[in-house]
Amino acid sequence: MGADRLLGRTAARGGAWSLVLAVATLADAVAVTVLPLFLARAIDGVLDGSVSAAVWGCAALVVVSAVADVLVQLAAGSGTARATAWLRRTLVRHILAVGPHPRVQAGDLASRVVGGAGEAGVAPAAATQAVAALVPPAGALVILALLDWRLALTIVVALPAIAFLMHVFVRDISATARRYLDVQGVIAGRLAEALRGSRTIAAAGTAEREVGRVLAPLPELSAEGHAMWRTQGAVAARGLLALTLLQVAVVGAAGVELMAGRISPGELVAAIQYAGLAAGFGPVVTHLLRLGRARAGAARAAEVLALPAPVYGDAMLPSGPGRLEFRRVAAGDGVLDGVDLVLPGGEAVAVVGRSGSGKSLLAALAGRLTDPDRGEILLDGVPLPRLGRAELRGAVGYAFARPALFGETVMDAIAFPDGTATEGRVREAATVACADRFVDRLPEGFGTRLAEAPMSGGELQRLGLARAFAHPGRLLVLDDATSSLDTATELQISQALLGPLGDRTRLVVAHRATTAARADRVVWLDGGRIRACDRHAVLWRDPDYRAVFGADGP
Repeated sequence: MGADRLLGRTAARGGAWSLVLAVATLADAVAVTVLPLFLARAIDGVLDGSVSAAVWGCAALVVVSAVADVLVQLAAGSGTARATAWLRRTLVRHILAVGPHPRVQAGDLASRVVGGAGEAGVAPAAATQAVAALVPPAGALVILALLDWRLALTIVVALPAIAFLMHVFVRDISATARRYLDVQGVIAGRLAEALRGSRTIAAAGTAEREVGRVLAPLPELSAEGHAMWRTQGAVAARGLLALTLLQVAVVGAAGVELMAGRISPGELVAAIQYAGLAAGFGPVVTHLLRLGRARAGAARAAEVLALPAPVYGDAMLPSGPGRLEFRRVAAGDGVLDGVDLVLPGGEAVAVVGRSGSGKSLLAALAGRLTDPDRGEILLDGVPLPRLGRAELRGAVGYAFARPALFGETVMDAIAFPDGTATEGRVREAATVACADRFVDRLPEGFGTRLAEAPMSGGELQRLGLARAFAHPGRLLVLDDATSSLDTATELQISQALLGPLGDRTRLVVAHRATTAARADRVVWLDGGRIRACDRHAVLWRDPDYRAVFGADGP
């Protein structure tokens, strides 16, 4: 989706407030345009010694303009809020559907959702007000032509130069605003990285160096900001010069017309005001500036929405033990290549290999957290892309090295995502994950709010494991999910994986030889391919296999 198309869809989300804004801005523009004409009639009436009805017309137009201005402020704010909220929801929904992506950093994504969407959200108000701001100049030309065609001709001669000035302004300000937002995204991304590694930075004593790294793009940000203001200032200066010259020219022409008796004194006053309206593109420039920034924000949002999200089918899984099959799978731009693997239903399979061999990628492919570049993956004979989202997520459970917990309480976190697990099942899963003891010590036990339950890395992992164990699926994937556990706790959980959870297929990314030794079979990844698939005791005879674990042994 292109930036302009997305901007149009965003503008349409202003709802009824967009209509109110259009009516109010148009009413204000018409009142401002007609007011000098009524004022001219009022002045001529006073000079003739009579109070014209035009005086009351002037008063009414002032009231209309004031009321319309109040409505414009209300409608613009409300419409912008609705449009921004829609775009942010759309972005967040798409980001979560896409999942982790190497092209975009978390900090940059936050910048696009918060800052970029906020800029794009002003599109309904900016576009409407920019169009309405053209009414006074256009109306002024028409009325000047009705007053005296020579006055209108004086302004028409200068209009092409003014139009060219506006075109250059929109082009330059959109490009500059886009670069400004891009640099903001870089700073946000670096800040997110620094926050994630704050303990490492503190331990290394490199805080000042990190401050310099995070803020290194500031000069570029400053340069782009100054470029925006220079562009706006240049247009404003040229516009002011054009307005002054036009007003001088119109005043001179109107003076000649007055002496010739072709216009009245009141019409002279109106001609001077209409000259200012006809060349007064200041409001247009202001709204075009907002529109240019909105286009820049929409362009950054469109880049995120262009990232491909997985498409799900509507197939259902047949009854089965959780047999998982990889057929000639390649993924990660060569990290995995030509993987053929069958995990029999109900077995515990350990995946081992050196760092970078593709263990976590294989785990992600097993539950379609990412899609392969080539090949296909089947669960109980059904290709994963053919399954519906709910069907797939209900069949596959995950536990990670650094689990993120969701929900209000510890109970909610274990019952996540659908919250249908009974209290008994949650407590049983916590017991299997060796999490029950530290949870019982919390102030409210399983009812303790997560925000009030500080946890170590090992305790966090145990809750992540409990959440996976409470999941009723047929395939359980553990991606380095016991790395922060002590040896005794890891032994207990490994025994549970081969005991009470034995009705599921279990795919375990293992770094310890003791974990691999308890599995039914071991998949040994090396150089992006499966080097061997056998029992740990058989593979242990190979010195290269033993080297994967270093000094560890069974």
